[in-house]
Amino acid sequence: MIKVEIKNLYKIFGKGPNNAMEMIKNGYSKNTILKKTGNGVGINNASFKVKDGEIFVVMGLSGSGKSTLIRCINRLIEPTSGDIYIDGQNIVNCSKDELLSIRRQKIAMVFQNFALLPHRTVAENVAFGLEIQKFSLEERLKKANEMLELVGLKDYGESLPSQLSGGMQQRVGLARALATNPDILLMDEAFSALDPLIRKEMQNELLKLQDKMKKTIIFITHDLDEALKLGDRIAVMKDGVIVQIDTPEGILQNPADDYVKEFIQDVNRTKVVTASSIMKTPDSIITSKDGARVAVRKMKEVGISSIFVMDKEHKLQGIITIDDAVKLLKENINKIDEVIDKNIYTVTPDTLIEDILPLFMSTKYPIVVTDEENKILGIIVKASALAGILGEEGKNV
Repeated sequence: MIKVEIKNLYKIFGKGPNNAMEMIKNGYSKNTILKKTGNGVGINNASFKVKDGEIFVVMGLSGSGKSTLIRCINRLIEPTSGDIYIDGQNIVNCSKDELLSIRRQKIAMVFQNFALLPHRTVAENVAFGLEIQKFSLEERLKKANEMLELVGLKDYGESLPSQLSGGMQQRVGLARALATNPDILLMDEAFSALDPLIRKEMQNELLKLQDKMKKTIIFITHDLDEALKLGDRIAVMKDGVIVQIDTPEGILQNPADDYVKEFIQDVNRTKVVTASSIMKTPDSIITSKDGARVAVRKMKEVGISSIFVMDKEHKLQGIITIDDAVKLLKENINKIDEVIDKNIYTVTPDTLIEDILPLFMSTKYPIVVTDEENKILGIIVKASALAGILGEEGKNV
């Protein structure tokens, strides 16, 4: 289900944007338009869709247009042209009352600078949106306490914001946004003012909350590591233009242009690339019923020294080596059940390389990628994992 859809969105800052719009359509750059017209190009023909329950990250350097974009989504900034759909409703055409209702009921925003009310308690800050919606005092405080417990601030309701650390204040801001139970969270550089360790902690906290609440989140950041960690998909912006939209792995594997390539060149790929990207189809697999003769023949055919074994339902049983299979045949035994080595490592398709590499330290076999039913999806050899680190997944290794 599509929760948010942006179609051909433009934002031109300054008086008389028509000339600037015409120059955009004729291919002039942002800097040239500014020099010739005095108009600033904030957003240039942005279009994308955000699915229900998705974390959609918009990433770019300062001046790329990402913060302008998120403020257009709730019309804190009025777009010059284009359409913005929330649950299929074009809010560009909304009346003031309709827009107010959407802001109160469907959308909440978390700001970089916390934006807390300094003379209100933490609980009162969290309950502020509910107060605007005319909830009773009892309902407001109950909900505020629930949200504070959710973000790990259960005992701080009576404190003032100034008595809290930066990370704790940002948790209050998040609790306030969640208190009205919005469908959509807009987060504008929400963690960028925090110290690195607290920032990482807040990223983890957001992912935990998302597992529970399944909100639609549009998250703005200039930090690639943050984007890769949080985003189900990432939109990369430059000079008001969205230059690429893809999954974190897609961005790393297939950068759209030199700008994106430069962005990702120093990324720690072990924290992004998953097993599904580096696994390969096993050279050969047998069933336990095939026996030692088939095992030896197939291993010799493809030049391998061990072969994975599955049962009749294609579920992984283990692995048998050429030495064990040959020994059985010398003893005139074809049944292989007793020599199947079950001491093999399995991972899921979304396991990161950083979690796969240590497994090779304690096994001589490839790592097996399995689904929820323990069926073999693929295998990972050490060379495949190293290729993934180097950005060479998909090449013959």
